[in-house]
Amino acid sequence: MGLMETEFAQTVVYVCAHSKEEGAMGVIINRVLRDPTIEMLFNQLDVSPNPPRRQLFLGMGGPVDSSRGFVLHSPERTYDETMLAGDLAAVTSTLPILQELAHGGGPEEALMLLGHASWEAGQLESEIIHHDAWFIAKANKQILFDPDPKGKWEKSLALLGVDPASLTFKVGES
Repeated sequence: MGLMETEFAQTVVYVCAHSKEEGAMGVIINRVLRDPTIEMLFNQLDVSPNPPRRQLFLGMGGPVDSSRGFVLHSPERTYDETMLAGDLAAVTSTLPILQELAHGGGPEEALMLLGHASWEAGQLESEIIHHDAWFIAKANKQILFDPDPKGKWEKSLALLGVDPASLTFKVGES
């Protein structure tokens, strides 16, 4: 099965951590979740105010551990459990950040995601080399934290000079 036939079709993945020894961890940043909603999630976690005072994006971060929530956010504000994820972002998965976001505070930029993607050591590199389905670009803050996920894939391709209309998704087509 090709990458375009999986949940990764036309996704933008932010790689949060990568090492030769431990593999990689990333999150999809352009898949909206309709169920649960932010309100349902906050109700389940007893986070208030609900609805939050700040509009928040809730997306599918990936197929791994899909019931676990992550906040991908700008790194100017960190918490006890925050993992820095490059120069542009940090990842936090504790209640204090959700409570701050609900009150309209917290980091300047934030995306709430359920689940993540992970690859064993060497697996991501192998996929990139053997599947011709990955485009690799330097992270862009405007795309990363854009609250409208619909254009992220096209904008990411445009940074690389790739027109999505020129792509084919079936083997043997040109």
